[in-house]
Amino acid sequence: MSSKGLLLVGHGSKLQYNKELILETGKMITGKSSEFMVKCGFMSMNEPSVEKMLEEFSHTAIDVLVVVPLFLAKGVHIEKDIPSLLGLPEGGRKGTFKTDNGTIPLVYAEPIGVDPLLADLMLKNAENALKLV
Repeated sequence: MSSKGLLLVGHGSKLQYNKELILETGKMITGKSSEFMVKCGFMSMNEPSVEKMLEEFSHTAIDVLVVVPLFLAKGVHIEKDIPSLLGLPEGGRKGTFKTDNGTIPLVYAEPIGVDPLLADLMLKNAENALKLV
């Protein structure tokens, strides 16, 4: 049986809601798929850090680690900072990850980007806002 790790990466913020958004999204992913062991980490201002979650995954029996940024678009964190933490070259998407059980594949997902689901979500938000009229 394959065990996959998913590290959901958030930016971090002084506002508690932003941390809760990442953590709740992680819980929702867990509820939708038993395929992944989900952990959440933050680039700055919140704990746990991405580095701490990578350390936790290094002691976990997984066969592959997928790092998924919960960011809309590419920027410095997506192109430089996160790849650096993962030991990937700038713009890199594939590498390896050392665990207690050996070296496993690591893949780094794209940010959300342009997606029809995002358009659907914005329409839903607009419709909800119109209820205030």
